[in-house]
Amino acid sequence: MNEPDWPDSRLKRLQIAAIVAAGYPVMALLFRTLRWRVEGQHHFDTLVASGRPPILVLWHGRILPAVFVFRHRDVVAMTSQNFDGEWIARIMRRFGYRAARGSSSRNASGALRHLIREVRAGRAAAFTLDGPRGPARQAKTGAVWLASATGSPLLPFHIEARRHWTLGSWDQTQIPKPFSRVAVVIGEPMDVPRQVDQHTVDGYRRALEDRLAALQSRALAMLAGRPCRPCWLSPLSGSPGPSLRPATP
Repeated sequence: MNEPDWPDSRLKRLQIAAIVAAGYPVMALLFRTLRWRVEGQHHFDTLVASGRPPILVLWHGRILPAVFVFRHRDVVAMTSQNFDGEWIARIMRRFGYRAARGSSSRNASGALRHLIREVRAGRAAAFTLDGPRGPARQAKTGAVWLASATGSPLLPFHIEARRHWTLGSWDQTQIPKPFSRVAVVIGEPMDVPRQVDQHTVDGYRRALEDRLAALQSRALAMLAGRPCRPCWLSPLSGSPGPSLRPATP
């Protein structure tokens, strides 16, 4: 059976249901043990307050903690239409995300049109620049085209955990260990002109790679320094937070 045919398999459907039933509470419990520090939140807040929904961009290997940071904010994220994409989309819906189904290899144009409609309707979007299959840390151009088509700015961010597991996957997915400190660094927004050619798009793509590398360095520096107690936020307190975190519904 080809993976795109998974909906025809009762076993595959049951597997997806089991993954979601087990995965969501485990993730929610893990996230609530973490100690978060956020830098650059004002960039996100300013854009939302001005009615310009940002296009959040990150590396694929940091999806897991990012799901918690921006949960229950009606963010739209692109997820693949394959077996893995289905259970990922269902878990993300539990955390308050919307899904645009597709990838760079399957239904990419349909998913991009969906994202354009959602952003124009006032919703933020999330884009993994090197997804869905890499190469790792090499940005693709989809997010830049989306920013050009909608007029919404790109908002790069990076997340690092002080203690974590690193999977052997192509993107070296990082899973924070329980009770770890986690640094979230949100960079300055990047506006993309409405009329762009491929050369201009490639320039923005390279700029995003440089910006994310700088944000990673900043996040690691934050974790290496002695934490300031008022800055380390309890994941159980406040409403939205880790300063971005909304109250659990």
